[in-house]
Amino acid sequence: MWSDIESSIDYLNFGEVSSLAVDILNSRNMLPVSIGIFGNWGAGKSSLLKIIEKQINEEGGENILVVNFDAWLYQGYDDARAALLEVIATKLNEAAQGNQCIFERTFNLFNRVDKVRALGLTIEGIALAHGIPTGGMVSRSLGAIKNIINNGVNEDSYKNAVVVGNEIVKSGLIKDKEVLTPPQQINLFREEYSGILNDLNKNLIVFIDNIDRCLPNNAIQTLEAMRLFLFLPNTAFVIAADEDMIRTSVSEYFKGTSARHHIDYLDKLIQIPIRVPRTGLLEIRSYLFLLHAVNAGIDDNLVEDLRIALEQSLQESWHEDPMKKEDALKILKGENNLELARTYDQVDRIAPIFATSPIIHGNPRIVKRLLNIVKMRSNIAKRRKISLDENVITKLVIFERCAGEEAANALYSMIDTNKNFKKIFDDLENKSLEELPNTVPAAWKKDETTSEFILNWLELEPKLSDKDLRAAVYLSRETMPAGHYVIGLSPKARDALSVLISTKRKSSQAAIKVLKDISKDEFIPVMEGLIEHLRSMTEWSNQPNGFAGAVLVADNNIEAAKILKRFISGINVQPYWMNALIKDKTWYK
Repeated sequence: MWSDIESSIDYLNFGEVSSLAVDILNSRNMLPVSIGIFGNWGAGKSSLLKIIEKQINEEGGENILVVNFDAWLYQGYDDARAALLEVIATKLNEAAQGNQCIFERTFNLFNRVDKVRALGLTIEGIALAHGIPTGGMVSRSLGAIKNIINNGVNEDSYKNAVVVGNEIVKSGLIKDKEVLTPPQQINLFREEYSGILNDLNKNLIVFIDNIDRCLPNNAIQTLEAMRLFLFLPNTAFVIAADEDMIRTSVSEYFKGTSARHHIDYLDKLIQIPIRVPRTGLLEIRSYLFLLHAVNAGIDDNLVEDLRIALEQSLQESWHEDPMKKEDALKILKGENNLELARTYDQVDRIAPIFATSPIIHGNPRIVKRLLNIVKMRSNIAKRRKISLDENVITKLVIFERCAGEEAANALYSMIDTNKNFKKIFDDLENKSLEELPNTVPAAWKKDETTSEFILNWLELEPKLSDKDLRAAVYLSRETMPAGHYVIGLSPKARDALSVLISTKRKSSQAAIKVLKDISKDEFIPVMEGLIEHLRSMTEWSNQPNGFAGAVLVADNNIEAAKILKRFISGINVQPYWMNALIKDKTWYK
């Protein structure tokens, strides 16, 4: 199994991109600077931050102070601006150990943080705690600060903030022997911060992560702190974020602004944008080689040797063939490790799907999660003494993720109930198909993307037509609605459930017939299976398959009818076709 945490080890050939950022951060004439590391969730932004930090420390860390700020960690517990200031003040305090003069000055920064909190960021809470009416001063104070943030410090904005700040002081909300307005506190913090950093003769680099996971208010507050408080000499910010999420936060925070303003806001904050490189087929292949080497318990030094060799191979891939898996095994001294060799064979088969599928799209986090699902199911199979090859499990997990829930449900239903499954799959796997035949479930042909994926997936080893996949249905039950896998049903009840799920009319003779074949005790689990199937529906304007089957079951068993009634009462709208089916039912009244 693999943990979903960032790593300072470069598994994805980020070295060239990280070196570009490090060169900028090490250049004094580039400071102050802000660098944006942009990419989708799971693309490796946090790991790239760790790699940059590692290189910084290796190339001259003695002259640099590094601060790591997880914006998401403070959400709901503190004002984001004050939290960032406090984390930086703490770092300066630690760096000043041994120099008593500077050390004592760092405590002024902590005091400034508290005063900034009090002078506008949490005044409302102070007032309420003391029972003091604010008379609109809080909103005016926040407005004054926001005006400075949005438009910079000019004569009008400064005077307005001073007037509001003096009103707050006179009101008694703030009691301190040093009475200063918000802009004065901000300026003093900037001055003291700059002086301490200059006397320490160090640069400060602030790595900000997970800002795109924050609520809009917290995200913007963190960006404001970066721009207003700390954009000073010898300071650099490196921010990892999903651009689209930040722009969404800007649009939410600054209501009524246009798309151009959302783009301009981020462009003004981020001087140098760097995008996480897209992981292609070769990168995913190398990533899988390394992940499986770690999971196999290979010595760390050998894994590092492989990483370096793979990185070199990727950098030369524009004119050289990629590293062969046999060469990777030699580096790991694993030529006789049959299990690892089989795993690397599998990597060469699945890497193209991981890299090109529009659902996975080479996303390292998704890849790792899929591998973890495979390992979990393999471990369950071993404990249950189920003989099911891990390659088979992998192939089915890929299908679930890329084909979608509806198509996966259809596959498992076909395995579980269709006696002709092996024949259907034998025809699919042993013919060169340009399109899927009509014998496959309709969900497999619902759109061109799904059909194209399934055609490619059918060519993926191993073949399934000669496998007993009933155990795979059992192992997959956590990702499959219960309507397709209900524990304890007899074969006749399973057949009935399969028919009822596809029933469109109450007059269906097939549905009426199968209901006669099941025992009284099985009506409830059959109804539960039908309800789980219906829960997957998101659109009720048209009658879905299975609803008529559920009504038939309700007509035959009062306890099952109660289950259906509860489900119907939870649907927000009841369209005309539903009312027509249930209006005369005594069990619904």
